Amino acid sequence: MSVNTEQQTFTDHPSRDERFAAALRRADLVAAELRATAAERDRANRSPRNEVELLRAHDLLQVQEPVEYGGDGLSYAQASLITRRIARGDTSIAHLIGYHYAQTRIAPLFGTPEQADALSRRNGQEKLFWGGVQNPRGGSDLVLTRSGDGFRLDGRRSFASGASLGDHLSVTAAHEGELVFISLPAGRQGFRALGDWDNIGQRLTDSGGVEFDGTRVDRAEILGPDPLTGRTLTAYQTLVTPHWQLAFVNFYTGTAEGALDEALDWTRLRGAPWETSGVDSAAEDPYVLQTVGEVRSEIRAAALLADRAGEALQAALDTGPSLTDEQRAEAAVAVYEAKYLTTKVALAAASRLFEIQGARATTSAYGFDRHWRNLRTHTLHDPVAYKAREVGDWTLNRRAPQFSLYR
Repeated sequence: MSVNTEQQTFTDHPSRDERFAAALRRADLVAAELRATAAERDRANRSPRNEVELLRAHDLLQVQEPVEYGGDGLSYAQASLITRRIARGDTSIAHLIGYHYAQTRIAPLFGTPEQADALSRRNGQEKLFWGGVQNPRGGSDLVLTRSGDGFRLDGRRSFASGASLGDHLSVTAAHEGELVFISLPAGRQGFRALGDWDNIGQRLTDSGGVEFDGTRVDRAEILGPDPLTGRTLTAYQTLVTPHWQLAFVNFYTGTAEGALDEALDWTRLRGAPWETSGVDSAAEDPYVLQTVGEVRSEIRAAALLADRAGEALQAALDTGPSLTDEQRAEAAVAVYEAKYLTTKVALAAASRLFEIQGARATTSAYGFDRHWRNLRTHTLHDPVAYKAREVGDWTLNRRAPQFSLYR
């Protein structure tokens, strides 16, 4: 009997599209499990250690690494859609994995090829979870200085995510007055998470302040070639900021999608029509239907703009180091357009869902308020009015957003 070797090869080695579809299915399973306990876990406000292990167990941490290293070879845009799926179940955990996906892409932007390859191999084989100490506000408070044949890291940051749970830390610091990126194994002496995160939302993001006190850093752990200072960042390297912004776009979108689905399920089972509606079920109430239609349409529009943003950023990444300043601006503005709309739509949806469900849905046991609390907490960390201004300045004056870790 003859064997179709072409078919055999295809079966043994799934295409990237097939690997992507499989990863989305795994993400949906995780989201369903998270959603079932989200309100309870939000109230408990415990460290999300078990949730990180759930992501690891479903092989979601290493999806961007090459297949030969144990990953799925997915693009950053594809990984961002996994973030969106996770957000349908729990915004806090989507925050963690979205930041993780962005942080693992910093080495290809700033590191030497040898550094990027070594970290990629380790990520794929060990399924590392990355915490981040990269919030740019207060960046000058974290300083890297020479010490003997290496370096030391000293100072505090008021906000970090996943830092106490991370197997690896991605850190920004000032060295001789300039920004440097550091890739640091967890557990290094002198590092301490302050455990002071007590906010109304994003309670399970392992966030809060961190401190470094004489923490040793080896030269190989500082990304990039020598000299460490005096180099001009390329347009390609400055795509680091749209990476984070696209993560935000997708966990805002996913939160709105998941919150609507949750509201619809509750309304079908427990909702009641208004007394003057003239119908017997909430699912037939004309004003409930109108609100559902409005909210669904707005979320769908935001999701489509989020998709466009992912495609624009990925196209810029695929261009590589030859990326021009104008191409960088076009990609960044596409992400910032989506950031503006997804912020507005998701916040509005998380509030209007109670108009669909009715007053009984405000019972604290259901925890439906967590969607708005999560979104409101995170969106305040990066005021969306500035994103709208940056989009407007590019549109009207062709002035590109000037690079910082916020734009």
